[in-house]
Amino acid sequence: MQVTGKVVVVTGGANGIGKALCEVFHQAGAAKVVVADMEAAGARAVAAIVNGAAFKCDVAQEKDIAHVIEETERQFGPIELFCSNAGIGGGFDPMSANAGGSSDEPWQRSWAIHVMAHVYAARHLVPRMKARGGGYFLNTISAAGLLSQVGSPAYSTTKHAAVGFAENLAISHKAHNIRVSILCPQGVDTNMLRSIPKGPQSGDGDLSPEQVAKDALAGIAQETFLILPHPQVLGYMRKKTENYDRWIGGMAKIQAKMREEFGK
Repeated sequence: MQVTGKVVVVTGGANGIGKALCEVFHQAGAAKVVVADMEAAGARAVAAIVNGAAFKCDVAQEKDIAHVIEETERQFGPIELFCSNAGIGGGFDPMSANAGGSSDEPWQRSWAIHVMAHVYAARHLVPRMKARGGGYFLNTISAAGLLSQVGSPAYSTTKHAAVGFAENLAISHKAHNIRVSILCPQGVDTNMLRSIPKGPQSGDGDLSPEQVAKDALAGIAQETFLILPHPQVLGYMRKKTENYDRWIGGMAKIQAKMREEFGK
């Protein structure tokens, strides 16, 4: 799909990958870029740069996503590309003594933002897209959804679930001309990456948000389901599936090294 002349929504659009996506879609000739973010002032600032529109939106709340979709289509026309991009980096603790954690809060928050936000977008947009003959979802996930995330069971688990939902979304609605891409980078130079402990994603070729956004645009143009800004991730996926036990052993060694370094 080409974004030229299309109405595009980007959640988490006030900074990081989301901001870069807004800018690259505007440069590619999108008819209107809608910036949705909890940070209303940040969303307005990005919207001003891309001649777009801004909405305050907590993607963990279905009513907020429904409002963004309803108002965007009422004001600007059919949404042809919805980028479910918002994410959080909470729950990282390399020293945790139990993968199950001690509280439900990081699990519930990660589940709401990394999984249910994608579900809500589909719930409210799929009927509209089906009625008009198609549409496109870009879900920003992470290489953690394909591999794992040492130091954060909640992040890793919910990102895996996001991949599973995107697969089902693509399978269920391929016949309706609804296309899906998942954007799965490793380290990206954003505030979120800088806020978490260093792990396997650090030092393996951190990319700029702008480069990731360009890769996303190219993937959408080719209607590629799996967009990998870090091509080495494909090799890691193959090693994982070729010998799961060896892969888990290697990840456990990384975990032990992280704990050693973090505990100093």
